[in-house]
Amino acid sequence: MPSVQPQPNLDTPSDEDEGSHILLTFLQSQSQNTLSRLYQRPSSCLSIFRLLRPLERQLITNLLWLESAIPVSTMGAWVTRDGRKAYNLCLTTLAHLNILPTSTVKLALNSTLKSSLRQAITGGGSSGSFGVPAEHDQQHSPPSVDDLDAYALERWETILHYMVSSGTGQYPAKPSQDVLFLLQRSGLMAKANGALQITSSGFQFLLHPPHAQLWELLLQYLHMAEERHMDLVEILSFLLMLSTMELGREYSIENLSVTQMAMLSDLRDYGLIWQRNATSKRFCPSRLATTLTSSSPPLPTSSGAGTASNTQGFIVLETNYRLYAYTDNPLQIAVLNLFVTLKSRFPNLVIGAITRESVKKALANGITADQIISYLTTHAHPQMRKNNPLLPVTVQDQIRLWELEKNRVNSEEGYLYTAFASQADYEYVLNYAKQLDVVLWESPARRCFFGSLNGHANIRGFIERRTAGNA
Repeated sequence: MPSVQPQPNLDTPSDEDEGSHILLTFLQSQSQNTLSRLYQRPSSCLSIFRLLRPLERQLITNLLWLESAIPVSTMGAWVTRDGRKAYNLCLTTLAHLNILPTSTVKLALNSTLKSSLRQAITGGGSSGSFGVPAEHDQQHSPPSVDDLDAYALERWETILHYMVSSGTGQYPAKPSQDVLFLLQRSGLMAKANGALQITSSGFQFLLHPPHAQLWELLLQYLHMAEERHMDLVEILSFLLMLSTMELGREYSIENLSVTQMAMLSDLRDYGLIWQRNATSKRFCPSRLATTLTSSSPPLPTSSGAGTASNTQGFIVLETNYRLYAYTDNPLQIAVLNLFVTLKSRFPNLVIGAITRESVKKALANGITADQIISYLTTHAHPQMRKNNPLLPVTVQDQIRLWELEKNRVNSEEGYLYTAFASQADYEYVLNYAKQLDVVLWESPARRCFFGSLNGHANIRGFIERRTAGNA
């Protein structure tokens, strides 16, 4: 194929404001050997290319069809003064991803990535990098797209519903033990009173869009690869391959590696793939999987806590702390139940109130006042968005005051030291305790102080030695 001359249009200031994808941040921390193995797969290269920012994609496109390196000064001459900062940021990112060299003389794409990305764009090859479509099964037809969407939605909302209903036992279904372990390892849930309960990080997780939620869990899955004796590159390549597959099409498992075969059951639990049964020789990716590296909504039919369909909002909050939620979705209602006292429920309406008790219950579970206010703001009804400010100031202030009330008094175990024979003895022991940094409270007027539990042995020993010396 003839070389395509790069176009001198690299001024994209808006790139500077765009954050890097969470997976790219993870890849930047990996070794060159790991990245080189990953770049051997055309589907992985294409998926990573999709995740890059527009200016980074343009730089790669400009260099992709060049047969030789280009001087850094030549590329830099195409950049306007306003775009210089964004351009340098892109070069740094691509260097950390081992896509471009760190050389200050010439620029050239990583040869492995260049070859694979060319193959992904032009076609050809028989590596099965984009999956091997299964032969037509005359006995069983593949599931329809609607069936796949319903399946993925049910699996995904099972996870979210369990998180928000944890500790109450009121959830429609329980995720698998592997999913529960992942939620606990990621800090989204923690054991309390013998049961898993949602944490502050877990509630913040519910505020994120489905794409971000899914990648947060998958990133924790990647971090666990070594302890599970799984090949990290095989995990990454399989996830990226899924993102390039066709929705509603069945694929064969024959070319999958040992690690990828082991992943099938995990991905079924998350709703990323569908299989007729655990021993089936074919699988079908759901929309959750095929949109992993795209901007398309992963669950277009979902009405869950953080899905795109809720951008219109459903919550109306009054100055008297009364709350009206226009929803019949069990997941949304379960989320509200974390910090709202629910009083009435109708076919498409739930009525409740934000009370001191309901907020204190949420605070006890690690949910912060700012997270509650953020959730109410994110899901405010369109009618509420005409208000300025959007939420009643009295309600916002009161939620924060309840949080301050909770944090006003801290309890800590320790020992009270009192009944000193003289002021000199008191000050001598107190100064020693301060050197150990174990003094939690002191009262010179009463000649006593309170020390932490871990400092008691040292303080007691010090007092005994001083007493013996005086004797």
